[in-house]
Amino acid sequence: MGDGAGARDRALAEQLGLRLRGVVLLLRRLTADEEITTQQLAVLGSLERGGRRMTELADEHGVRLPTMTALVKRLERDGLIRRGRDASDARVVTVELTERGGTGLRTARDRRTAILAARIGALPDEERAALEAALPALDRLFHGP
Repeated sequence: MGDGAGARDRALAEQLGLRLRGVVLLLRRLTADEEITTQQLAVLGSLERGGRRMTELADEHGVRLPTMTALVKRLERDGLIRRGRDASDARVVTVELTERGGTGLRTARDRRTAILAARIGALPDEERAALEAALPALDRLFHGP
């Protein structure tokens, strides 16, 4: 890769970072009145396919264990998750969604999806097509080949 390609990749990375920040801020702003915050929603989404260890959650969200513990305490207080212990190692704390947490996750996700869908629907056809065409590349970028 030549210097020109590296510079273009860096410029694209900077622009992508700005756009991602814009999406996050837009959703936070437009859903600020919701019961479940964006950060809480992210944690609930991590539990959607089953319980997880606290350490796994902290790693996935890029926070330290004490930060995740504080977040989990608030979610537990609100009845959205429940804590437990790993059957093979009682020292390990696990976390899973409650029924209320699953319902809250679906409701909040539906609202955020509706907001984005309305904005996407207002774009010209060619811009919507460009967004759709970019999705496989974004999948590879964020999740690997």
